[in-house]
Amino acid sequence: MNDRQIALEPFRTHYIAHRGLFDNTSDHPENTLPAFQRAVDAGFGVELDVHLTKDDQLVVTHDDDLLRICGENVLVRDLTYAELQQRHILASQQTIPLFTDVLAVLDGKVPLVVEIKDAPRLQETCRRTDKVMRSYNGPYCVESFNPKALLWYRKNNPDVPLGQLSDDFADDPGAGSRVVNWALTNMLLNAWTRPDFIAYRWPLAHRLSLRFWHRVLGCTMVAWTIQSPGQLAVASRYYDVLIFDSFVPTQTGPADDGAR
Repeated sequence: MNDRQIALEPFRTHYIAHRGLFDNTSDHPENTLPAFQRAVDAGFGVELDVHLTKDDQLVVTHDDDLLRICGENVLVRDLTYAELQQRHILASQQTIPLFTDVLAVLDGKVPLVVEIKDAPRLQETCRRTDKVMRSYNGPYCVESFNPKALLWYRKNNPDVPLGQLSDDFADDPGAGSRVVNWALTNMLLNAWTRPDFIAYRWPLAHRLSLRFWHRVLGCTMVAWTIQSPGQLAVASRYYDVLIFDSFVPTQTGPADDGAR
C-alpha cells in the first residue's frame, strides 16, 4: 500500500455526504455553507464540486449553469463572484459560496472529496484548486470525470490521492462519439493516469471494466450516489468508500466487519 492509499484511509471509515448534508427544500440546500456545517457537525465526510467564475474565483456548485438551482439559464463561468451572490439557491436565502469559505467551515475536521468539474479552463481550475489545497490541513482527495485533470495532478502534485469518476456513457450524447463514450465508460486512460481510486455509479459494481481496473491497479472503490439505507447496505458489499445523499445514515461510517 503506497502513501496515497494510506491517505485514503479516513474516507474508508467515514460515509461521505454528497454536496454536504443538504435538504433542497430548506435553508441548507446542496453545496452551501449550512449544508457543509451540518455534515461536519454530524461527523460525515464531504464531497463537493468546484468551478471557476468569470473573475477567476473558485466557487462550489455542481452544475455548469444556474438553471436548476437558480432558475436562470446562464453559465457559472460567465458570471463574476459578485454577480453570483445576487442569485439565491432554490427556495433558500443561500448563495453559491467561495471554495475558501467552505474550507474554513470544514477546517480539516472531516475527509473531503474535491471534484474538478470539466470545463474549458480545466487546467486553470486544477492549478487554482491545488494552490488553495496546499495550505489546507486535513484529509482530502481529488476526482474528475476528465482524465486530463488527473494527468495535471500527476505532473504537478503527485502526492495527492486521485480518483477517476466514471459511469455508463452509452446513452449520453453529451459525452461525445460512441468511441469516446466507450473509452470513458471503460476508463481506458487509466493506463496513463493510474488513479488511486475509481468512483462509479453504485449499481454498476459488476461491470467488467470496473473490476478489471480494481484488480490491475489495486485501487480503492468508491460508490456514488447512494440514496437509501437499503442501497447503502448493498453497496457496502462491493465498495470501500460510500457517497450518499437524500437520507441520513444512522452512523458516521461503516462498521469494521471485514465485509470486503
